[in-house]
Amino acid sequence: IIFHSLLLPSVFVTMFASFAKSTAVTGGRRAFHASRAANAKLGVEGLASKTNLTGENVLIRLDLNVPLDKSDGKTITNDKRLRAVVPTLKFLKEQGAKVVIATHIGRPKEEPFPDSMRTKVVQERLSELIDVDVQCVDEIIGDKVARAASEITPGGVLLLENVRFNKGETKNNADFAAALAKSSGAKLYVNDAFGTAHRAHASTAGVCAHMELSAAGYLMEKELKYLKGAVDVPTQPLAAIIGGAKVSTKVPVIESLLEKCQHIFIGGGMIFTFYRAMGLNVGSSMVEEDLIPLAKDLMDKAKAKGVNFYLPTDVVIADKFDADANSKVVSVESIPDGWMGLDIGPESIAHFNSTLDTCKTVIWNGPMGVFEFAKFAEGTFSVATALAKVTDKGAITIIGGGDSVAAVEKMGLGPKMSHISTGGGASLELLEGKELPGVAVLTEA
Repeated sequence: IIFHSLLLPSVFVTMFASFAKSTAVTGGRRAFHASRAANAKLGVEGLASKTNLTGENVLIRLDLNVPLDKSDGKTITNDKRLRAVVPTLKFLKEQGAKVVIATHIGRPKEEPFPDSMRTKVVQERLSELIDVDVQCVDEIIGDKVARAASEITPGGVLLLENVRFNKGETKNNADFAAALAKSSGAKLYVNDAFGTAHRAHASTAGVCAHMELSAAGYLMEKELKYLKGAVDVPTQPLAAIIGGAKVSTKVPVIESLLEKCQHIFIGGGMIFTFYRAMGLNVGSSMVEEDLIPLAKDLMDKAKAKGVNFYLPTDVVIADKFDADANSKVVSVESIPDGWMGLDIGPESIAHFNSTLDTCKTVIWNGPMGVFEFAKFAEGTFSVATALAKVTDKGAITIIGGGDSVAAVEKMGLGPKMSHISTGGGASLELLEGKELPGVAVLTEA
């Protein structure tokens, strides 16, 4: 396979057709084969098979950090994170478990904490979604919590106060973790908060030392299945689309994916650091000067490994960073001084999409441009559309990272994708091949 710097259209050569992995097709969709590692942890159904959950207190870590209306600080503007954990909560309810929820909302600093960070803001909506009158307690640990936890009826739910109100949470303080376990009355634990699984916090890691069994919820299981599976046993050809403003935030994931992918597509503001590494003028585009040698190194590694490393051949440039800026499409070899690149161009979109059409697994993390501005959204939205099409053809498509997810949802294409990750940082670290602290502590299956 030939290394592609994509400085000229002629570098797009015919792709090799010797990609071997066969896949099962079910109902028009390609069945995903999760890796052994993804299946290695106990799941919530496995937990129920090992012990009778009826009448047992179960401490569950969720990520209920929902966005709230800034005008009143209490109206939920998007309940996606609440809906994402409904299957696990309903399963525990059906099993007759007595559920104690630990979660965080926002990033509390010092007292007094605002009402917008108190878990009571999600109590009503969560009750509606799981058809249970969720009880709320305004403490995290202590006698008040212990009493409330002892009074839960089978199938009932108790919502603790924001775990991050206690400084011991983010420090993974052993005493706080022990108190959390004791106050909850639980010897069984479930983690369905993938978005915080990369943090070694008391409620995601430390508390498991006081549990007899610790399991992954349905959401966590799905995240591990897709993200670990994509890295460990992908259906080939595997492609990664990496975008965003900075090379520095994506270097580890690019290096990891170079070991797995046939195709890596680079977009977003980070492309200009690569162009500088190639000796090109980039006008006033954003460049991480100290990472120019590293960008060159990544391209050299791709070439040495025979990975197709795609950079755009044309870009949409602007005379200022503004939604109403003057704009035009130019070759990456012809960016004038005083202009900055804010999106990939139409030629690059066409080339990217034609290659994506041949792929069987695609991971996307990061936008192709400043898609918040309509003039510079075409690259990002075109990638989203292309991925929806390849999913329909049976490919596995995995969307990870806040901005990529936001773009897909803005276009209403979420249901068209195989998997949309709920954790930006956690998904990146998993794709980098790291073991997540919140996963490592779970009981082996």
